[in-house]
Amino acid sequence: MKHLIPWPIRLLLKLIIIAVILYAAVFIYVCIREGSVSKTVPSTDNYDAIIVLGAQVYSDGSPSVQLSWRLDAACEAYKQKAVPVVVCGAQGKDEPMTEAEAMKNYLLNKGVPDKDILTDPQSFNTRQNLTNASKLLENRPEIKKVLIVTSDYHVPRSMVLAKDLGFEASGLGSPCKPEYWLKNHAREALAWIKYWGVKYLKLPLE
Repeated sequence: MKHLIPWPIRLLLKLIIIAVILYAAVFIYVCIREGSVSKTVPSTDNYDAIIVLGAQVYSDGSPSVQLSWRLDAACEAYKQKAVPVVVCGAQGKDEPMTEAEAMKNYLLNKGVPDKDILTDPQSFNTRQNLTNASKLLENRPEIKKVLIVTSDYHVPRSMVLAKDLGFEASGLGSPCKPEYWLKNHAREALAWIKYWGVKYLKLPLE
């Protein structure tokens, strides 16, 4: 039977099997890393600014459930320590405004003063989120440590990217909607593979 299958097909099948096994391993890695994520606000000694990473905005301009959970977690951290809050996110094709603008409106309605909210309306991915946030905070020498707020599955990679950019960072994870658990974790596994490809293999994937 083996000889009935041309060698290029056999090679392709082996490569597919290896790719599936490697992807499954990364998926498990994502789940394990998520297990170490803090879901309670850290000590005020751990942050001088808060960075909230964007997510989907509904057609009426309100944050999606997952984004509102991120913002609620950021509000809890702000109540514990009133520091600058950077909200990040550009406007997607199906969004009526930038994610940053919608996030700012939500925080204002929650009582966070305008003077403490900085917006990054141009970033489309996590690396851009953190790079632009760094630029917004660079002229504030009193800011030594940042608290990155995002969904729990997203915190570990965000922390690694933050360290690559020179941040001293801690993380705060908000819940993931159960019905999106598989989709979000599957995408996050791909995002880790992309991250490693860019960092270690210098692949032009950004």
